[in-house]
Parts: sequence; structure tokens; C-alpha cells
Amino acid sequence: MAVQDPQETDIGKYSERLEGAPETKILEWVWQKFGDQAAATSSFQTQSVPLLHLIATHVPELPILFLDTGFHFPETLEFRDQLIEQFGLNVRSLEPRLGHDGFREKHGKLHQRDPSMCCYLNKVEPLEDAMEEYDVWVSGIRRDQTEKRADTPVLQREDDGTLKVCPMVEWTSRDIWNYVNEHDLPAHPLLEEGYMSIGCAPCTQKPTQGDGERDGRWAGSDKTECGLHTDFGDE
Repeated sequence: MAVQDPQETDIGKYSERLEGAPETKILEWVWQKFGDQAAATSSFQTQSVPLLHLIATHVPELPILFLDTGFHFPETLEFRDQLIEQFGLNVRSLEPRLGHDGFREKHGKLHQRDPSMCCYLNKVEPLEDAMEEYDVWVSGIRRDQTEKRADTPVLQREDDGTLKVCPMVEWTSRDIWNYVNEHDLPAHPLLEEGYMSIGCAPCTQKPTQGDGERDGRWAGSDKTECGLHTDFGDE
């Protein structure tokens, strides 16, 4: 894959050249070109496992940032630890600036009053702080997940200058499950209970029959994103 440094030319042209490229080649290109200037993020749910497996197989040194909000299901933290051990992942957990106890003492049940601000303080802000150490962000988001993600390019420049790389953006839900089954990969423990997309416990519920993959997130509100993949003010 003859792709050079996108910092030297137009990001859109590079994104077009990477469109349709194998996700393994994109990951290998990121590591070869940027090395320890790059980091991935993962929410450690079932849909995250293929990308984690690909990273472990092809670019095992790539750091993986996990946003430890303090509100995750215990099963999510157990699943994270299981995958770290099973795949040999290089994971770094991020906490809010105040820490878990400090956040609860100052803000209480902020998720009930202002879920977007809760996400900002527990997810967006910690990731922004961590990304000061990196130039490239590898994300596992897909176009088929939500309407807001439908036009996501393979490469895009974030407002802060970070290069965001989405190697699995063309994958569908069917692709995810085919990969999981083909490689006999583990599933999040809550999947068997009907949770399709899993975020923080207070803001996640089982989707009702017919709902989309992420419809159990922030149920009862028009919120569909935590702010990591959108401008905070656009939610």
C-alpha cells in the first residue's frame, strides 16, 4: 500500500486511497509510519473484540486507551482484564481529572442532570489529555452504527490536529460477527442478557426488540454519542 505521510498532503486524498484497503494493512501502515506516536481506543465490548484481536496479531505494541469512567458494569472491567491477558494487549486506563471518588463527590449523579457533560468530563476530557502524547488516534467506529457515523472517512484530521484513523469503518455488524465466529473470540458477558452496545451502567439498558445495535444507549433521550466522535456542542 503506497501511502506516505498524510501530514505532507491533503488528508482527503489519502483517505480515498485507503478506502477499501484491508484493515490489517491500515494498522500496519499506522505503526510503521507513526510508531509510538499512535494509540487506539476501545470500549471493550463484543463489537470491539475484532479490532483488539487484529491489533494483538499485527501491531501488538500499539497502545490501547480505555476510558475508565468509574461507572462501567463490573462485567466490562472483567472482560477488559480477560482480553488483556488472553491477547497480550498494551492497555492504558484513563480516569477523569478528579478521579472516580472526586468526581462523585463534586458532581454526584451528573448523568441524570446532564448526561452530555458527564460524558465530557469522564470520556472526552481524559482522552483529550491523553492524546497530547500522541499524534494519531486509531478508532474502531463503523459507518453502519449510527446516522452520525455514516459518512466517517478512513482518515480525518481532528480539530486539535490529531489524525484519526478508522480501519474498520467499512465493516458491518455482520462482518463483526463473522470475524468473532471465525476466530472463536470471546463475547462480553452481558451479551447473553441482551445488551447489544454497552457503555456506562447508569446510561445503558437492553434494547427492545427491533432496536438498532446502539439503541440501548441513553434510552429515552435524543443523545446518541458520548462526544468522542462528534463536536461536543453538536450532540
